[in-house]
Amino acid sequence: MSTQSGRDEQVVRRFLVFGTVQGVYFRHSTRLEAKRLGVHGFARNLPDGSVEVLAHGAAAAVDELRVWLGRGPTQAKVAEVRELEPEPAARGREGFHIY
Repeated sequence: MSTQSGRDEQVVRRFLVFGTVQGVYFRHSTRLEAKRLGVHGFARNLPDGSVEVLAHGAAAAVDELRVWLGRGPTQAKVAEVRELEPEPAARGREGFHIY
C-alpha cells in the first residue's frame, strides 16, 4: 500500500530574486541546484537587475529550491525573494534552462 502526501504533488512556482544576483554565477548555480533536486524550469536575468526563476516539480523539491534561492551562490547577496503567480501555461520543457 502506498500513500502520497501533499509534499509529493507537482507544483509550478515563479520567483523573482533581488539583490546582487546578476554577474555572480546565479543562474548557472540555480540550474545546478535545480538539477540536484530534480526540478525543471528556467532562470533568466531581467532588465531591473533581478533574476526570474520558474520551477516545476515535486512540492518538497521546489520548496527546497526556494530556500536555496534565498542564499544563492557564494558571490551573490540576495536581498529578497518574491513569489509571483506563474503564467497559466508556465510549465515548460523538461530540464532546467538558462536564458
